[in-house]
Amino acid sequence: MASGALAQTVDTSSGIDEIIVTAQRQAQSLQDVPIAVSAFSGEMLQKMQIENSNDLQLTLPNITFTKTNFTGSSFTIRGIGDLCVGVTCDQATGIAVNELPVFATRLFETEFYDLERIEVLRGPQGTLFGRNATSGVVNLITAKPDLSGFGANASFDYGNYNSIIGRGMVNVPITDTLGVRVAGLYLQRDGYTENLFLNTDIDDRKLWSVRGSVRWDVGENTRIDAMAYYFREDDSRSRIQKQLCQRDPTGVLGCLPGRLEFGTTNANSTFVGTLSSREFLGIAGGAALGGPLSSVGLGSVYGPDVYAGVVNPGNVRQIATDFDPTYFAEEQQYMGRIEHDFGAVRAQLSGIYQSSKVDSRTDYNLAVQNADVSKPGLAAMQALAAGPLPQFRPIINALFPSGINGPYCVSETDELGTGAYSGRKLCAPTQLDFDRSNQTNASWTVEGIVETQLDGRFNFLLGGIYSNFEVSENSYYVNAFGIDYVSGVLGVANALGAGAPNSFLGTPFFRNHTDDYRLKSYGIFGEVYFDITDSLKFTGGVRYNNDNKTVRARSTLASFLVPFGTSNAFDSPFVALFDADPGRPGNQPWQEREATFDAVTGRAVLDWRISRDNLLYVSYARGYKSGGINPPLQPIFEVPDSFAPEFIDAFEIGSKNSFLNGTAQINLTAFYYKYSDLQLSRIVARTSVNDNVSADIYGLEGEFIFNPVPPLLVNMNVSYLSTKVSEDKFLSNPRDPSGGRSDAIIIKDLSNGSNCAVVPKVAGTGAAATHVGVVNSVLGLKAPSPFPADSGINGALGAFSICQQLLNPAFPTTPLVDVLTAGVPVNINGNELPQAPNFKFSVGAQYTLDFANGMTFVPRMDFAFTGDSYGSIFNGFVNRIDSYGVINMQAQLNAADNRWFVRGYVQNLTDNNATTGLYVTDQSSGLFTNIFTLEPRRYGIAVGVNF
Repeated sequence: MASGALAQTVDTSSGIDEIIVTAQRQAQSLQDVPIAVSAFSGEMLQKMQIENSNDLQLTLPNITFTKTNFTGSSFTIRGIGDLCVGVTCDQATGIAVNELPVFATRLFETEFYDLERIEVLRGPQGTLFGRNATSGVVNLITAKPDLSGFGANASFDYGNYNSIIGRGMVNVPITDTLGVRVAGLYLQRDGYTENLFLNTDIDDRKLWSVRGSVRWDVGENTRIDAMAYYFREDDSRSRIQKQLCQRDPTGVLGCLPGRLEFGTTNANSTFVGTLSSREFLGIAGGAALGGPLSSVGLGSVYGPDVYAGVVNPGNVRQIATDFDPTYFAEEQQYMGRIEHDFGAVRAQLSGIYQSSKVDSRTDYNLAVQNADVSKPGLAAMQALAAGPLPQFRPIINALFPSGINGPYCVSETDELGTGAYSGRKLCAPTQLDFDRSNQTNASWTVEGIVETQLDGRFNFLLGGIYSNFEVSENSYYVNAFGIDYVSGVLGVANALGAGAPNSFLGTPFFRNHTDDYRLKSYGIFGEVYFDITDSLKFTGGVRYNNDNKTVRARSTLASFLVPFGTSNAFDSPFVALFDADPGRPGNQPWQEREATFDAVTGRAVLDWRISRDNLLYVSYARGYKSGGINPPLQPIFEVPDSFAPEFIDAFEIGSKNSFLNGTAQINLTAFYYKYSDLQLSRIVARTSVNDNVSADIYGLEGEFIFNPVPPLLVNMNVSYLSTKVSEDKFLSNPRDPSGGRSDAIIIKDLSNGSNCAVVPKVAGTGAAATHVGVVNSVLGLKAPSPFPADSGINGALGAFSICQQLLNPAFPTTPLVDVLTAGVPVNINGNELPQAPNFKFSVGAQYTLDFANGMTFVPRMDFAFTGDSYGSIFNGFVNRIDSYGVINMQAQLNAADNRWFVRGYVQNLTDNNATTGLYVTDQSSGLFTNIFTLEPRRYGIAVGVNF
């Protein structure tokens, strides 16, 4: 059944084994817990080939998991996932280790090993577990030392892609009351993806992890547990699998919204393409230099772009890039817990310290630029530097010192903000572009719980928790040869016009930088348990949560003059002219914000033990997830400084049943969620901005286990989910800024690469096209033109222009139109939530063959099907994620005394490359779509021994 009862933790002697969970902070049989919870023992994780989080989601009802764009992941439960993107966003799905919350953990990146069990609780769990979680909780319970005797095991796995996996554990009871357990994991494999340009394999893995645990039974009623954990990965794993694009030949959008295909974006649509174009440099340089800048443009927005003719291989396991990815992740956890049983009262004090870091780089456009497009502009710069404008010489020295045929240099992701202009650069035969995402954080949490164990009908639990989380460095960079070039050209021009020292514009790359983020959160919670009768029980819980968030951040891209020779851009004498926070008077070096959110939530449950084998329950829960602070934008658009908390009213009815003398187990659940202020992310000006919207969600879940004859065990689950936005909410769709209006003109802004839309004040007239034509004739730009017939655009035209100029009241046609900065908003009322498939189904079966010598042979097969979903709140065909199925098979031979085993296996038998999630990038990056996929077919053999 999605799991749990298959986990053989308590032998019932016949029928289906029982599993003990702590979903309500006390040891209970899974079948006695009035919560929708699935659980897997360590043994069952192996039997069902659940080695990581991606495997885990395949066998759970109404749950999906996918990697996301910025070194993160989203674990979605019942349509609620981590749709909020940003440093100050909380997780919708709470992640706990031994019931304590962890923050920004890398646990989903490693393989599972030496776990007692995994519990997945569906629905809001704010009363008992850590900080509030609106979708549910994934609780990883690590194996503890066994004081009854020495034990050890080891396994070795070799598979395709030269995959080597080693797992091991040693358990040593030092005395009758003190024991130590040490376990570890090592994984190394070749890459899943072939880079055809560099002839390399990327997306490999090389990681290791170790966990040590101590248990001390101080006395008959006192126990102390301690745990230390370390994880490290250093390889070429790619954050994204592939980029898809229906190429826009006009360059106004980069990628068209009609469909996804194996194309490359039109680079003329990007902020590098627009700012380095002959058209924009001609306009920008007119005042300072009398117009000569147009000659040094890297290309024309009306001509071939650097990706014209570049082939994007039509295989998700192949790319052609000039920059291989790098990936580094590290995490430490230190945990302690003391429990004392006073008889009528049990007390527990727990604490955990966690630190983690992640740093990854990958090719930004997953394509190789054609440098020939830029050579005329580079040659013109050489000529000007040798003649009337020697101020250009530092640009040449930094970026192409050996001439226009290369090598070409690009800034490193430099924290000092000067990059190539102070020697910190990468040089290659091609013009590189790549991004970097990094974060360093630390947290600590302490929690205390007091629980009664009275013999009467009434018991209660009281608890308090405090968490302190700090991010000391979070940055997202975009680096490219074209950005360095534009920063230099415009810097020199501006310096000449202002009579300033010869300068470039800092930073010569995009950097969205969070210098410091702090979260201080505390909660007070409690539950009462009242046995109304011997078979009817009431549970009531309440919680107060308080979250205080402070953040200091800024976003820079060619934002202020930096004299050549300056080692730190922020030491520039012109940095004071840079304003990181236009929302406040004066020029601010940082945007600094503070916000506090608090809420009272709770739950009420009524469960009826109809018989020993049948439980019926109904529940109501109020969930909460705190709001956050939107990051600074560059350029500036009007968006709220902060976004509101989420609230969810969850109603659930469920039944847990055992039939046929324990050989059949059937659990059914129905739920309805009323969601307020769901947090959704969209990209604005190369930065994630979060909005709030209300939604309705309902669904059904069935989990089944059958053991008709002792050797045969069958598990199955099925789920249905309906999600929709339940209020009028108007947002601009970045894929189509026209909002479906045929009378709109979509503008690509030459000054920053973003899109705006011009619409007539009188709908259906040609006033917008006329106005853009008038303005563009003055700017020396072309009039609007149509998109291709299969573009997915409903008749709107497109043009290059400057949105601010289209607002200029000096033009007689300006009063006839509206210029919408972010595009025409569309109503998303009724749209489905992202990453919420309507249907999921899984089934697994195993058969145990017993031999006369005591050995056993166990073949097993699992099939999981995930239905269609959407990757964006805007829905539509282009955002659709198709359904997919996954088949896993294995066969294991066990020794008579279980001293050893040999297992052959295959995962993803049909080599399904299905998409699990997608991410639409910013308009100024070309609107390409990053996709995340299943892992390819893997097969191999494993051997293990137990001592």
